[in-house]
Amino acid sequence: MTRLTRLKFVAAGAALLIAVTACSSNSTDTPTAAAGSTGSAPAGSAAGTLRLGYFANVTHAAAVLGVADGTFQKELGGTKLETSIFNAGPAAIEALNAGAIDASFLGPSPAINAFAKSNGEALRVVAGATDNGASLVVKPDITSVADLKGKTIATPQLGGTQDVALRYYLLQNGLKVQTTGGDDVDVVNQENAQTLDLFKSGEVDGGWLPEPWASRLVVEAGAKVLVDETTQWPGGKFPTTILIVSKTYLAAHPDQVKALITGELAVLDEIAKDPKSASTELNNAIGDLTGKKLGDGVIERAFANIKPTYDPEASVWPAQSDHAVQAGLLKSAPDLNGIFDLRILNSVLAAEGKTTVSAAGAGQD
Repeated sequence: MTRLTRLKFVAAGAALLIAVTACSSNSTDTPTAAAGSTGSAPAGSAAGTLRLGYFANVTHAAAVLGVADGTFQKELGGTKLETSIFNAGPAAIEALNAGAIDASFLGPSPAINAFAKSNGEALRVVAGATDNGASLVVKPDITSVADLKGKTIATPQLGGTQDVALRYYLLQNGLKVQTTGGDDVDVVNQENAQTLDLFKSGEVDGGWLPEPWASRLVVEAGAKVLVDETTQWPGGKFPTTILIVSKTYLAAHPDQVKALITGELAVLDEIAKDPKSASTELNNAIGDLTGKKLGDGVIERAFANIKPTYDPEASVWPAQSDHAVQAGLLKSAPDLNGIFDLRILNSVLAAEGKTTVSAAGAGQD
């Protein structure tokens, strides 16, 4: 067994470990109803806890900062905030479906997949968080998409937002992978830190990665950008991170969801007001979560590549769904009607005098 093959198994085991770890709770409060549970609670009743998932990524800036500086907990008041860190969206979805978390920041593709597989029962998208901030970064000698043939390219997890983007891009350029009936390119799914290490050792040739990992490969390991994902979308923007809540928790505890969204909007305001300070604080928080801050060049580059926003960009979701189908990760394009519930977000935006957002016909706004 090669080292790369062994690490594929290690990555799969790590994803499972993260999901299992997220299923534990140190709360002594009465459990609330969540996705996958059989209990129920009356709408509007108080929740003892809100269990939130997120990633220690630059693309999760609002979540990382909102947890670190206490903004989320302040808005939640007497509701205890419990958090779990994930590497990629599918693992967070597993935890949500198991009833281990109530809400999570993640990418659109896992949310679409979970919504489709549950016939619309698993979750609702309640807000955006970040646009952009993902790229295909490769070895310097790879100068075109044709050069990817025979290469090994990594993504954070099978079915994740970057995984869908890579598989779709390759197919559009005549290169097939395991899920599209070919082996022109070997797509491996593993934790981002492993991708960095394997890129440095020459065992992978690149990765379609979120920030700060794309920038880490560029700054720390000499990679170059082959595809900035903004070039693949009309208007140069696409949702990278959104906020989902289990349908059950949203129905039972709208006040807690409102508090979480209010906290997120407050963090987004602070980022917009002073991006430089926000970047520094974000790096400090990532350092606390991972044990090491990002280098100055990495955080500067990565932060410049994201666009924090409360808009989930609902109008582009049908295209993202179609990309997952063409990438061989969904059998057919799901009906997305109902995936968005932006009523709480828009009520808070209206109260604050901000521009409201649209569900683009795929839910309530």
